[in-house]
Amino acid sequence: MSLFDRLVLVAAIAVTAAAAAVRVGTFPSEMRTFYTTASGLPSNDVLAVSIRGGRLFARTGAGGAVFSNGKWIRSELPAEKSPNLKGLPGDVSIRQVASHADGRVAVATEEGLFLREPSGKWRELHPHEGFRSWHPKDVRGVAFDTRGRLWFASPPGVGCFDGEWKLYTGHDGLPYNDFTTVAAGEKGVVWFGTRRGAIRFDGSTWEYRQGLRWLPSDEIRSIAVEEDGDAWFATPAGVGLIERRPIALSQKARFFEDEIDKRHRRTPYGYVDSVSLERPGDLSNWAQHDSDNDGLWTSMYGAGECFAYAATRDPLAKKRADAAFRALRFLGEVTRGGSHPAPQGFVARTILPTSGPNPNVVYTPQRDRERQATRDALWKVIVPRWPTSADGKWYWKTDTSSDELDGHYFFYAVYYDLVAANEDERKQVRDHVAAVTDHLIRHGYNVVDHDGKPTRWGVFSPEKLNHDPLWFEERALNSLSILSYLRTAEHITGNTKYGEAARELMTKHAYAMNVMIAKTNAGPGSGNQSDDEMAFMNFYCLLKYEKEPKLRSTFAFAFSRRWMMERYELNPLFNFIYAAVASGIEYENAFGREDLSPAGDWLAESIDTLKRYPIDRVSWGLSNSHRTDIVLLPPYAREEGQRGNRRDGRVLPIDERFVDKWNHDPWALDYHGNGRRLADGASFLLPYYMGLYHGFIAD
Repeated sequence: MSLFDRLVLVAAIAVTAAAAAVRVGTFPSEMRTFYTTASGLPSNDVLAVSIRGGRLFARTGAGGAVFSNGKWIRSELPAEKSPNLKGLPGDVSIRQVASHADGRVAVATEEGLFLREPSGKWRELHPHEGFRSWHPKDVRGVAFDTRGRLWFASPPGVGCFDGEWKLYTGHDGLPYNDFTTVAAGEKGVVWFGTRRGAIRFDGSTWEYRQGLRWLPSDEIRSIAVEEDGDAWFATPAGVGLIERRPIALSQKARFFEDEIDKRHRRTPYGYVDSVSLERPGDLSNWAQHDSDNDGLWTSMYGAGECFAYAATRDPLAKKRADAAFRALRFLGEVTRGGSHPAPQGFVARTILPTSGPNPNVVYTPQRDRERQATRDALWKVIVPRWPTSADGKWYWKTDTSSDELDGHYFFYAVYYDLVAANEDERKQVRDHVAAVTDHLIRHGYNVVDHDGKPTRWGVFSPEKLNHDPLWFEERALNSLSILSYLRTAEHITGNTKYGEAARELMTKHAYAMNVMIAKTNAGPGSGNQSDDEMAFMNFYCLLKYEKEPKLRSTFAFAFSRRWMMERYELNPLFNFIYAAVASGIEYENAFGREDLSPAGDWLAESIDTLKRYPIDRVSWGLSNSHRTDIVLLPPYAREEGQRGNRRDGRVLPIDERFVDKWNHDPWALDYHGNGRRLADGASFLLPYYMGLYHGFIAD
């Protein structure tokens, strides 16, 4: 393919959805800070926080304190003006009192909800809305918001009175109901404290803040909110602050890129992955580690920088993308020669320096046999699992999987199209892609290791996918993968033999039909999310480079069926990939024509996920299985653990989950992090820059 043809193809893909671009602008980003005795508090046992006269006070078990210049100073607390409760029934147990400037006073009690009108008359309130009528008992909190509306919280739910009642339960999105307090926020916002976190509600969106990502303790004793929306929380473990500061998606991206450059590049080649922390949440000391999927993660990071360069022309993005290519190419070079040379074109999973510990001490044949006997009958026993390179500087990891190749080819495609700037750079890509693809063809569409046998997961052959029952679950995905590899190789190298190989797999071995059943699982929430991530990258390349219109339409239809099961996951990468290559394609069958363009709120949901993607990348534990706004997945989802979604069918928002990579399980409810792992931000960068390049979003 000529340079001109390549640029025309790239331009056509880029403008597919340009008309739908949404300008995001700035939005509030939340960041938390904890204050303890180390910050000047008399005690970490904080009973209440309050704002009086523009100053913030805390009442602790060991006395009061005022916040000044970023620290707490012991101080007497100003006297509180008690509201006039004359006429309130004397046998009630008061939980919280709220006063409004117009003279109204609301009281939350164990016995019910009471309101004193400006006239001085008291009455017990019985909220009702439509067919719902409540006689609340055990009212835990009450507040008037900045618009004068009355709010209350009790175990059955939350109510708001603004001329008429509006009632909220878990069915309406209320995340939890074991309340401790209520506080008015900015511009009609209201906060609810509970025994398991805090809840913010702006009238349309519920936000649940739980765990050490957000709070020093889940037990919220009181809340005070400043005019700009910054919220302070009194807890048994100190004072927590959640600030809301304006930020743009581009600023978020620069932050994550700087963090990756600072902490997450392992070896001189710069393989990108999470790091471990010496102390929970302390970013001052970290350690880097290899992973089985260093090639995959570095590919996805590098692809993000390719889209970044194409969208912004930032030379630093090109420098990062170039470095990612060199790192991935080296995984193919390091396996040549050495102690146990692999067949040409074999790419390693990852590398470790021989100056460090020998990984073969841990990765022994006995360990492989135990796994084969107890967990995976097809697990491969290979010796050594970590051979050494020809120059003696590196251990390289064997048994490369399809995961790795899916990431590699996805990166090669976008790097070649968007970044490779001259013939020398493009030739390097062509030569490397040809070597990897020729390896697959020579070995009957398998990845063959230094022992001359296929790797555990690098199997794409018709003999296995079409005729071995042990491989039926991989049939659709691996058929998709190899067709995508071959079309990508044909596009990059210009060699038609790769297209002819793809044609043979489709005509003689029904690989196109295999792809039609794109996901064999039972419905949303079922199956392996790693497979989803791999499938979306492969569909991106296959649909970009498939030239035959009917086949492209067929593949797009298969992709649409997979996306329909993933669209509830609020995943901007999946949404943007699908929209980039399926928009405008029609599929015709016996019943008519179907427009495969994405429909619904996919773009708004993608933008919301990018906005809410947490700046804090520490793996804090999060609990959601106790929530009132979720339903558990039906029994068809055989995966272990409690898994569920909100009542609208969608998963929980990203800032209420821990997401490292897009292969995580978004349907999981509880995350057992201990704060000792720091994820990188590549899972933000790829969809952000892809959305920017394809014209879905604009800063």
